[in-house]
Amino acid sequence: MPSPNAELLPGTLQLLILRTLVSGAVHGYAIAKKIKETSSGLLQVEEGSLYPALNRMLVKGWVTAEWGLSETNRKARYYTLTREGRKQLAREAGDFRKLVDAIELVLQHA
Repeated sequence: MPSPNAELLPGTLQLLILRTLVSGAVHGYAIAKKIKETSSGLLQVEEGSLYPALNRMLVKGWVTAEWGLSETNRKARYYTLTREGRKQLAREAGDFRKLVDAIELVLQHA
């Protein structure tokens, strides 16, 4: 079992963020919390990685952002997946599955 602080493969963070946004608009803290909960605590996304990744996705047009109030009445930026973001998610998910399959082949036959 990987340690809770295991490093993600390059590009995996944006894949996880894009997948998390499929269900609708989510603020940054909730994105990190959902990734951690969904992975049974094995994947922990730090603010120093999350927000730069979200900003890159904004620039690329994969997400949009609007200010709103969180569940605790705090000002928060809510991120929403765009049509281009959904296309990117499909591409990245396919690429990731191919990578995992290739690694699995090596592990089985090396």
